[in-house]
Amino acid sequence: MKDKRFILMSELMDLSNEIIWRNKPELEAALKGYTLNEIEVIEHIALIPQANVTKLAAASFMTRGAISKLTKKLLEKSIIERYQTPENKKEIYFRLTKEGEKIRKIHTDLHQRFLERDQEVFTPMTEEEYDTIFRFIGRYRHHLQKTK
Repeated sequence: MKDKRFILMSELMDLSNEIIWRNKPELEAALKGYTLNEIEVIEHIALIPQANVTKLAAASFMTRGAISKLTKKLLEKSIIERYQTPENKKEIYFRLTKEGEKIRKIHTDLHQRFLERDQEVFTPMTEEEYDTIFRFIGRYRHHLQKTK
């Protein structure tokens, strides 16, 4: 019999890949001209207070160099803008422009549509099932962060 850990990890990877494969055409059509990495950075800039290259790299699991390239592209597309605070003239932060907010809204609306499409999977789930899944994910992420 196969190791249950192996089976679980295979199932999680397959599920993740299947979700991406299923959603990708709709995401690409609605967000034409933007890469998935750019969309991820837009999302993080919206959610992280005083988002800078270091915070974005950590949140996206990318290098600071990769984030610098992505933010440069987004600046050129007028999706984000840079700013500094009066307290810290050295550090550069990013925020969304109005156009960036529009792109983020399209992305958020798509994810809401995906949740509605998949509602039949979530409706029968109990609080206990959610808690078990969240505990497992939390333990695994904590383990990965410890072993960096």
